[in-house]
Amino acid sequence: MATKFAPCIELSNGQKMPVVGLGTWRSYENEAEQAVKDAIDIGYRHIDTAFVYENEHEVGRAIKAKIAEGKIKREDMFVVTKLGGIHHDPEIVEHACRKSLSNLDMDYIDLYLMHFPVGQVYKGDENVHGSGELSDTDYVDTWKAMEKLVDLGLVKGLGISNFNAEQTERILQNCRIRPVVNQVECHPAFNQNKLIEFSRQKQIVITAYAPLARPKPAQKWPAFLYDDNAQQLAKRYNRTPAQICLRYLIQLGTVVIPKSVHKERIAENFDCFDFELSPEDMQLMDGYNSNSRLIPFTAMSHHKYFPFNTEF
Repeated sequence: MATKFAPCIELSNGQKMPVVGLGTWRSYENEAEQAVKDAIDIGYRHIDTAFVYENEHEVGRAIKAKIAEGKIKREDMFVVTKLGGIHHDPEIVEHACRKSLSNLDMDYIDLYLMHFPVGQVYKGDENVHGSGELSDTDYVDTWKAMEKLVDLGLVKGLGISNFNAEQTERILQNCRIRPVVNQVECHPAFNQNKLIEFSRQKQIVITAYAPLARPKPAQKWPAFLYDDNAQQLAKRYNRTPAQICLRYLIQLGTVVIPKSVHKERIAENFDCFDFELSPEDMQLMDGYNSNSRLIPFTAMSHHKYFPFNTEF
């Protein structure tokens, strides 16, 4: 059977980004490497990692192994990684990018995101998650340093992550190279409809992280995967509730990056782009939205650049 590939969305810089990618947060060591290999075999061509996930080495190794097998070429893959909070100082942005490139063992990164608008004080690369000491570096200055990475050919596209609309607008007002993506928490219980609409007007694509809201099967949570409505909807389309959820987010215009290390789940999550939810069923899914954020980053909530004190 021929391998299926996810359709691509064209970014404002002309890059093509597959609408389904593999998330790798909390995928460790051999687990991460195997998950990426499995994902590539299934048909994924978009892999999302980050400096702070501490698995860039494994992601790179898996991609390299699949290239060596003749399964893919480097240009088939859309690889996303992120500038860590400890690397916001404009003086060390290029160093940070080269460090990620070295970890991945690649010549370029397809999309490089600023992971969060709040930076942390740099005390060496090994201090990956920072010391808890936040820095005053202006994210606009960090962005300007990131633009140079495109000039150097180290990255093809730039984006942001966890930025609110106001902060996005400020980048747009002060940039030479526009952000093409904003990666944010997004799932049916927190569907980000206002931020998606704002971003669409600015030609920025929303990538939905935690698109299944990190399910807890024992507690039958979240409702949009486990309640009667979710079960009936799944039955109607002959799909799983997870596939319905991912399809809903794709129809909202987002790119989804569900995370898993289980091959059958990685395959299930990928099988979500060749059917369509009716307008009525999209509305049904809208009904799950309660604006409840799962990952609040409260440790940084006192900082002047903390993004989640505004409506969207």
